[in-house]
Amino acid sequence: MLRICGHDPVKGLQKDLGVKLFEMLHSCAKFTIGQVVRHRKFPFRGVIFDIDPIFANTEEWWQSIPEDSRPKKEQPFYHLLAENDNSYYVAYVSEQNLLPDLTGEPVEHPDVPTMFSHLNNGKYAVDTPMH
Repeated sequence: MLRICGHDPVKGLQKDLGVKLFEMLHSCAKFTIGQVVRHRKFPFRGVIFDIDPIFANTEEWWQSIPEDSRPKKEQPFYHLLAENDNSYYVAYVSEQNLLPDLTGEPVEHPDVPTMFSHLNNGKYAVDTPMH
């Protein structure tokens, strides 16, 4: 369960749950599915199609990030249909490395129409239920 900031459905459960599970249930995502975002350091942008409350990729992926650039694992991570000037791809990005994209421009990734409908004020409407 990923909560919206300001609402705390798991208050008081930490003593009954393991710390990792509590952190996962208690995560507060800053961005939402369908929102267009850009990377804070690298020249790409994309639309969020899934959110992990905490890091949920492989240790190999984690170790491939230079140690001085590795984000903390205990924060939301976002799956993006991403684009840069040269290509389209899926990106996995920590919350600390994302900013809202304020251009108002659509994301041209070819998979966007399969998941979303129209773009309005920097956010795509979800076209079909996501599983």
